[in-house]
Amino acid sequence: MTPTRFCIVRHGETDWNAEKRLQGQIDIALNAAGQAQAMAIRAHLKKAPAFAAVYSSDLARAWHTAEIATADMELAVLPTPTFRERHYGTHQGLTSAEAAHAHPAMYRLHQARDLHYAYDSGESLAAFAARIQDGLGALAEQHRGQAVLIFTHGGVLDIIYRLATQRPLDTPRDFPIPNAAINWLNHSNAGWLITLWGDQTHLKQTLDELL
Repeated sequence: MTPTRFCIVRHGETDWNAEKRLQGQIDIALNAAGQAQAMAIRAHLKKAPAFAAVYSSDLARAWHTAEIATADMELAVLPTPTFRERHYGTHQGLTSAEAAHAHPAMYRLHQARDLHYAYDSGESLAAFAARIQDGLGALAEQHRGQAVLIFTHGGVLDIIYRLATQRPLDTPRDFPIPNAAINWLNHSNAGWLITLWGDQTHLKQTLDELL
């Protein structure tokens, strides 16, 4: 079986990323650095293999990254709410320090990566992981043997990395998920395999030329 190849890209930087403020499903636009990063992705993807389809979270920061990065492709970007960031409920819009002060008991559950904690009005880690796993599995079935491009968020990539490496959801993150980084995974009968993770080599060279 020819593996299905997934190129999965985190959106460019926003002001809230720079402030380390939890965005969740609040719609925050790319800042100037994020737009430049999207241009760098665009230059890099010119050298990538042909994709069968392009999917993106419909949140503005991912969608705008996708629009810029795929401007040279003859493919429409397909809005895919399945790949939205996790909904962090009461914690959305807060920094870690603000969340710890405003909701100390909830913040401890957040830090512990409690599987069933849903931030009062948000989404539990277990439900979020199931959403991403089901969505990715559906695309793997739909695009067998093809290459697929996805634009998404840091929390989504956290779940994808754990799915591919069979790492438990409730253990601390010890792997990078940089803005505008490129990640490649294969899917076959043997399951998921990461072939490249957190690649930022396209950013420095192209950003030096753009800025």
